[in-house]
Amino acid sequence: MSDRVINFGAGPSALPESVLQEATQGLLNFNGTGIGIAEISHRSKEFTAFLAEVEGLIRTQLDVPQTHSILFTQGGGSAQFSAIVLNLLARHRLLHPDLPNDERVMDYVITGSWSKKAADEARRLGGGKVNVAVDARPYSKDGKSFDNIPAHDAYSLSPDPALIFYCENETVDGVQFASDASSPSSFPFHLLANSTLPPLVGDYSSSFMSRPIPRLADHAVIYAGAQKNIGPAGLTILIVRKDCLVDVDAAAKLGAAPVPFTMAYKTLADNVSVYNTPSVLPIYISGLVLRRSQQLGGVKYYEELNKKKADKVYAAIKEGEAKGVFRAKVKEGSGSQMNVVFDVVGDGAEAKFISGAEALGMKAIKGHRSVGGIRISLYNAVTEEQTDVLVAYMKDFLAQL
Repeated sequence: MSDRVINFGAGPSALPESVLQEATQGLLNFNGTGIGIAEISHRSKEFTAFLAEVEGLIRTQLDVPQTHSILFTQGGGSAQFSAIVLNLLARHRLLHPDLPNDERVMDYVITGSWSKKAADEARRLGGGKVNVAVDARPYSKDGKSFDNIPAHDAYSLSPDPALIFYCENETVDGVQFASDASSPSSFPFHLLANSTLPPLVGDYSSSFMSRPIPRLADHAVIYAGAQKNIGPAGLTILIVRKDCLVDVDAAAKLGAAPVPFTMAYKTLADNVSVYNTPSVLPIYISGLVLRRSQQLGGVKYYEELNKKKADKVYAAIKEGEAKGVFRAKVKEGSGSQMNVVFDVVGDGAEAKFISGAEALGMKAIKGHRSVGGIRISLYNAVTEEQTDVLVAYMKDFLAQL
């Protein structure tokens, strides 16, 4: 294993080495069956028992109430941009069958590239109109960047929307909602006070299992791709409130758009996530990661660890800003603990920073192609010791200038 590097990639991301080693055994012989996990039937008693264990590990560590189902599917967050629209518009149609489409509203909180793409998909699919409840760009330093979480008084939510969408952590832009309810950059849950079953949808793809989810029970749907904190690409995890497991065919008879079987939440729930073949191998590796997480102390353990890691990197950026070498991309208080983004100032300085890091075995730190700069992803599997190597390099880089 000596040729492995430190992977700061935004996803697919680093996984614990102990899990990867354990998974190699399962590839040959899963749970003593004599069949590898990539070969075994998804309907075998051994795999369905493991799937139930994975569900239990998520439910226990995130304290998911019995009012919500935990489902496993494919397609990542991008597929859920479509699925949430189709399922929650179907629910809204059943609740309000006579409401015309131009009065059926979907609220979107746009704080970065992914929430913008989600809103674009909702407009493309139709069936209701998109209300931008808040757009972070007018509140940015330059009036056009995603560099902040807007204050609570900037939001304008609709009275009875079909859904309210937000992306908890924007992987590209490096902004994240604060978990502390007293922070001005937290999600304004108090604006949902008049609704007993708010249609709140949270995209947690890049922060899932990194810390507790505030007001989880108030969410209609939470979803996450596995490939950031808990497993390989190919698995999407859903937490769906049971009132959102609606009969989409009944809604279609009332005028809602038909929903493909594999995207209908009720289909997934009724068939215990095995209506069709799920992502068997990613589920297996995710289960191993979740077992390890539980042994370490779950999301509370990672919340403390990830804060320590992020605080160290942000402190190094501040040191670099004082010297005119680094420039933070995100306003203070809105920065992500998962994806720390900054610029290296000066002609050729960014390329020099990246090549120097790679020479020391630190890979995948270049920012997203749409925004450039540097992006350091500090997912659960990135250790504090690995983070310290990066911080030491950042300080050495400053000292050489």
